[in-house]
Formats: sequence, C-alpha cells, structure tokens
Amino acid sequence: MFEEPGRALRRIVRKRVRKRTDKKPGTSPGSLIHIGRERTEPVRIRLIRYDDDYLEDVYVDRIDDVFPLRERPAVNWIDIDGIHDVPVIERIGQLFQLHPLLLEDILTSDQRPKTDEYDDCLFIVLRMLSLDDDFKITSEQMSFVLGRNYVLSFQELPGDIFDPIRARIQAARGRIRRGGADYLTYALIDSIVDHYFLVLEGMGERLATLEDEAVDDATTQTLEHIHGVKRQLIFLRRSIWPLRDVVSLLTREDSDLISEQTRIYLRDVYDHTVQVIDIVESYRDITSSLMDVHLSITSNRLNEVMKVLTMIATIFIPLTFIVGVYGMNFDYMPELHVQWAYPVIWGIMIAVSAGLLLYFKRKGWM
Repeated sequence: MFEEPGRALRRIVRKRVRKRTDKKPGTSPGSLIHIGRERTEPVRIRLIRYDDDYLEDVYVDRIDDVFPLRERPAVNWIDIDGIHDVPVIERIGQLFQLHPLLLEDILTSDQRPKTDEYDDCLFIVLRMLSLDDDFKITSEQMSFVLGRNYVLSFQELPGDIFDPIRARIQAARGRIRRGGADYLTYALIDSIVDHYFLVLEGMGERLATLEDEAVDDATTQTLEHIHGVKRQLIFLRRSIWPLRDVVSLLTREDSDLISEQTRIYLRDVYDHTVQVIDIVESYRDITSSLMDVHLSITSNRLNEVMKVLTMIATIFIPLTFIVGVYGMNFDYMPELHVQWAYPVIWGIMIAVSAGLLLYFKRKGWM
C-alpha cells in the first residue's frame, strides 16, 4: 500500500527520536551506553600487524593480548567487529587511553560523519553503505582511531568492504606495506568512498528502470517506487554530505599523525567525495523530474479519457433533445401522424451525429 511522503517522514523522525532517547536525559557526558543494533555474539578482534618485511594476521581472544604490540614499530590494525559489548569497548579505552567522549561516540551508532582530534589520536566516523537486491540502502557506522602506529576500526556487524585492503597488505611488496598508520587510515576511507560509487551505480540503474516504467506503463505503484528512491537518496545525501567536511579537515589539519604525503592522497579522496555528492544531487533532480513526468502522463491520460467522454456526451445531447421532444405525450403533434416522420427523425439524428463527428475531426479533437 502506498504511504504518503509526509506520513513516511513523520514515521522516520519518530523512529530516530526514540532511538536517540534510549539514553536518559541528564546522563553525564562520556557515559558508556550502547545505542544501536542488538547483538549477542561475542566481539571479534582481528590484528593485522605489518611493516615492509613482516606480516602477522591473527584473531585474538582478548584485547589485552593486543596492547603490548602498540609500542612496537610495525603498523597495527586492530579491527573490532561489534560495539554491543560495552565492557570490551571500555577496556579498549583504558588500554589505549581513549577519551570517554570518544568511546561514547563509538557506542552510539547513529553518528554523523565527523572527525575529532585528541591529544595522541584522531577519531573519525564514517558511514559504510551498501545496496541490497531490493535497491534499499543499508548503513553501518565505521569508527576509526588513528594513533602513532596503530589504527582501531570499530564496526557494528560482521562483514565489510575491506578485503581488497587486506589483500594489498598480504602482498609481499606494496605502497601500503611501506606506509604508516596514517596511510592505512587513508586506504580504509578511500575504500568506503569508492564503494559509494557502486551504490550510486545501482541507484542509477534503478532510476533508468523507473524512467522507462514512468513513460511506458505509469501506475500508482510507479509513483510509490519513485518516492522510495527519493527517500533513499535523501538518506544517502545525509550520510555522505558531512564526509566532505571530514576529509577536508583531514587534509588541512596540522596534526603530526598524518604525513604530508598522505594528505596528498586524502585530497584525492576529497575530490571523489565531491563527485559522489554531485551524482547524488543529479539523481535527486532526476527523481523529481520523474515524479513530474509521471504526474504529467497520468494527467494527460485522464484528459484523453475525459475528451472522449465529452465528445460522446456532446453527440448525444442533441439526440437526447430530439428524442425528448417527441417523447412527450401530446395529442396534437403533427409529425406523429406523418407516414415518413419516423425515418425522417432517424435521418436528422444520424445527420446531426455525423456533422458533429466531422466538426470534431476538422478541429483536430479526434
């Protein structure tokens, strides 16, 4: 059943407000409360430790096993799969001396993309997006903590889009193996942004299908699908638009955690982000145009039907008048007693109908 846009918007707003009010008003800043998807499975911690000549890729049972490696010269990528276990997140904060506000943002899974600088680390929040078979965009919060020689990545659900990055690390030689933790952070951000193009490609195919459907066989369901795509694009814009400011800050901040060489690559990510935003805006314009096309075609079809009905009614109006006149019960109607009155009346009615049809055709109404 088609849902009105205003009603859908109110439903989304109520859902977001309920989600944000899971934390009670007046709670002190830095309180560690998980707000997001409920999960019961254990948190998985994966350590990828590497330099130009060394590689170690293992799953660890406890975050305490990872902490002693933090001071070693190699790059340590610690991937935490699951933010629902508050004690684990709290222990990570204790070991890496992370600010309580940073941990609070990690546990709150509806953050806007942003970056915060702390004394010895950078905190970055992004949205990892994907498109399912029903052309519905799914979003997952990705949080990164960049330190001197380590990167902490936090994600809500199992599975990600970083397998190509892991494959590059597995390669014996490569730029990522020679780079530091800042270059790894760039590679992860770049992978997320590049995946946006795949999402947009799927949305573009959906819009092309809806365009054909709106022109060839527009129905009420078509309008519902167009509204659905428009809502997805609004969600996509809300998830991507702040990323431009995030990457811009990373390229301009004077933090010694990001080298000048890595900032060059981050500027390329900024260009890609601007391209993504431009595509999203173009798709929004196309969606609005599709709605106008659908409404115009529906209106034209209705006008065609009304035109045909109007012509039929116009033809029958004089015929109804003639029949009405000779249907009156008067005794002294001279034509009633004429032998040829009946066929003459039929001839007049046929002539009137033919004349009106000819008139409509000459006017181009038929």
